Amino acid sequence: MSTKPPSLTERRKAATQLDIARAAAELFTEHGPDGTTAEDIALRAGVALRTFYRYFRSKQDAVAPLLAGGADRWRESLAAAGPGSAVPTALERSIAEALSAHDEEAAEGLRWTRGLLRAAAEDPALRAVWYRVNQESEERLRAVVADLAGPGADPLEVRLTAAAATDAIRVALEAWAETDAPVRGEGAPAELAVRCLRELMGGMRLLGPAPGE
Repeated sequence: MSTKPPSLTERRKAATQLDIARAAAELFTEHGPDGTTAEDIALRAGVALRTFYRYFRSKQDAVAPLLAGGADRWRESLAAAGPGSAVPTALERSIAEALSAHDEEAAEGLRWTRGLLRAAAEDPALRAVWYRVNQESEERLRAVVADLAGPGADPLEVRLTAAAATDAIRVALEAWAETDAPVRGEGAPAELAVRCLRELMGGMRLLGPAPGE
C-alpha cells in the first residue's frame, strides 16, 4: 500500500501540532487538565493563541497528535510486512516493535502516554480524545489488514481483526498506565499488548495460527 510523501507544508504543520501536543502534555502532567488553559499551552509551545485554535478545538484535543503518533508508526510497520504475510505473526511483531522502548525517545513517548491516560481518568473530555484516536486508528488499520490478508479475505474478519488489534493495544496501555510497571520487560506495554492480542485472536480465522505453527 503506497502513500504519497507529505509535502514540506504538511511536515511543518505536523511539527507545529506535535510541539503544541507536547506542551499540552507537559502542562497536563504538571497541573492537570483543569489547571491548564489553551492560553497556557500556546505560551508553552511558543505559538499564538490563534495558531492553537487553527489546529485544535480544545485544550484536550491538543494531545491527540501525541497519542496518535505511536499508532501511525505501528500501521507503517505492519504495512511493511507486505501482502501474503501471516497476519497473526505480522500483527504480533509490529505491535511488539511499536511498543518496545528501544531508545529513550520511544520510552519518553510511553511515559507521556501513561501521564495522559492517568489524567484522562478524571477528565471525560480527555478520555473522549483517547477513544477517538483509537477509533480513527482502527478505521485506518482495516486497509492495512485487508492488504495483508489478500483479496479473498472476508471483510467482516478484516474488520474484526482491526478491532481486536486496536483494542489489544488500547487495553494494554490503559492497564499499564494504572501501574508503575517499567517501559521495558515484564509488565511493559509490548508484553501486555501481545498477551491481549492472543487472548482476543482465538475465534477468528485471520488471527488463528499461521500454517505450520
